[in-house]
Amino acid sequence: MKPSERRKARQLAVQALYSWQMSGNSIADVEHEFLTEQDTKGADLAYFRELLVGVSAQASELDAKLKPNLARLVDEVDQLELAILRLGAFELLHRNDVPYKVAINEAIELAKVFGAEESHKFVNGVLDKLAISINR
Repeated sequence: MKPSERRKARQLAVQALYSWQMSGNSIADVEHEFLTEQDTKGADLAYFRELLVGVSAQASELDAKLKPNLARLVDEVDQLELAILRLGAFELLHRNDVPYKVAINEAIELAKVFGAEESHKFVNGVLDKLAISINR
């Protein structure tokens, strides 16, 4: 498995999670839409699916873990940043095979690609605090 395949899976997952958060559609519908309409070549689709299903199923738990590390309410976080934070938190909490520095760095890279100009700094700060609080 190449790191680039996981990176592509994370990029697709963030876009799909954002779509799910904004549309309110079922995660199965969002997944189907992404697998049929997006360029998934070079992506680890099993990892994409795990991230999508895991984050959506545990969104409330992830939000609760993120909440003490935010300077604002979860509801006030930009939806794209929230998708990135949830994905990063999921990897920190549930993927022991992903080193915490990799999980944080990948989330920062996602914020640089998809987020606003300063998003990566916000994502870095929140996930750093979360990693410390869970001793990773």
